[in-house]
Amino acid sequence: MRMLWKTGEKNGILGQSILMKIVLPQDVITIIDRLESCGHEAYAVGGCVRDSILGKEPADWDITTSASPQEVKDLFSHTIDTGIAHGTVTIMCGKTGYEVTTYRIDGEYKDGRHPESVAFTNLLSEDLKRRDFTINAMAYNDSQGLVDLFDGVGDLKRGLIRCVGCASERFSEDALRMLRAVRFAAQLGFTIERQTYEAICTLASTIAKVSTERIMVELVKLLTSDHPEEMRAVYESGLSRVFLPEFDAMMQTPQHTIHHQYSVGEHTIHAIMGVPPDRILRLTMLFHDIGKPQCRTTDADGIDHFHGHPEVGAEMTGQILHRLKFDNDTIRAVKRLVRFHDLRPALTKKSIRRSMVKMGLECFPQIFTVKRADALAQSTYMRAEKLEAIDCFEELYEEILADHACIQKKDLAINGKELLALGLPQGKQIGQVLDKLFAKVVEDPACNTKEILLAEARKELEQQG
Repeated sequence: MRMLWKTGEKNGILGQSILMKIVLPQDVITIIDRLESCGHEAYAVGGCVRDSILGKEPADWDITTSASPQEVKDLFSHTIDTGIAHGTVTIMCGKTGYEVTTYRIDGEYKDGRHPESVAFTNLLSEDLKRRDFTINAMAYNDSQGLVDLFDGVGDLKRGLIRCVGCASERFSEDALRMLRAVRFAAQLGFTIERQTYEAICTLASTIAKVSTERIMVELVKLLTSDHPEEMRAVYESGLSRVFLPEFDAMMQTPQHTIHHQYSVGEHTIHAIMGVPPDRILRLTMLFHDIGKPQCRTTDADGIDHFHGHPEVGAEMTGQILHRLKFDNDTIRAVKRLVRFHDLRPALTKKSIRRSMVKMGLECFPQIFTVKRADALAQSTYMRAEKLEAIDCFEELYEEILADHACIQKKDLAINGKELLALGLPQGKQIGQVLDKLFAKVVEDPACNTKEILLAEARKELEQQG
């Protein structure tokens, strides 16, 4: 992108600004033009500017302005007071909302989360210098070009995550910024600048002040990024010690076995990298061996064993995800995949059908992705044989689906009403008979006909009579 430079000072903007062209959405242009035509300054600011320079499509567009919140409200017909105390008004353009925030100076952060006070200012420079990282502290409009007071463009070129001003001050203002630094490094493939990283290591314990919900959001963004291996930095910096100490235990647990070449934690990181950036899959790989430190035993030959770790891990996973405020659907899905990630049924259709019933169809087809990533993150010992077994498992699963085999009770050829018609009494006995019929059909799918199942039900009725 071609850039021209100009120097000067306007309303506290010192040094160089860059004349460059960012294509703003028409709604953003309309908002900025309206504010400017009434004597105010207005710029697109933050992540949308960063992403535009990187050639990415911004997820949303934020605007900063010298206009007060009331002045913004007076200029636009449809506004929402989304954060009026902190200067933010959302302007609705059709069904799309754009957050417009007045230039502000934050007061002291006594709790490490919120400023004690907020003062509005007419200086863009004051607003930009309170922001977290240089790459997020750039502003743009078509009339002034890019305002880049802290060399955000340079850091984008260098691939650096660097705090605006003093890193310790920025992290003391909001401790979540430490995890955000790692998350941005993961999303962008950048390196955290040395002084910024040292400040994270020094202040890592203060992330305890941050709400669990905010930490969860950043953790998911990191895990589903292009570089989830940055979980290593979360551990090494001391951040995970506060909100995910179980991961620290994994990083510190060796695996002295021919099947592994890494510690539990390093194996986990490689396994996370081996699945697509799907929320459920990445969380599953993060937690699939969470039970290993607790289950580890070492035999007389120095070989480690981890008997029962899937079951223990599933329970731990549920507790951790609940603690991190994940929704119930996510907790159920991840727990189930963790519970069965190590299941290795005999490679026959009968055994696979039993496994499908035991695991639940909710596990499929994700379980194959999980098992392959797990195998590939182990040592090379018997890797080809392990992958071949997974392939065969999946092929048999696909054949069972193609056969329209009965894998759920609702697919039985008869139901409770027909058992009632035979004379079975209403109540739990109906369910018990259906369970027996279902088990028979899983063993032999050819039995799933109304005639055969009714005959079996009559035998049950006669035996009870």
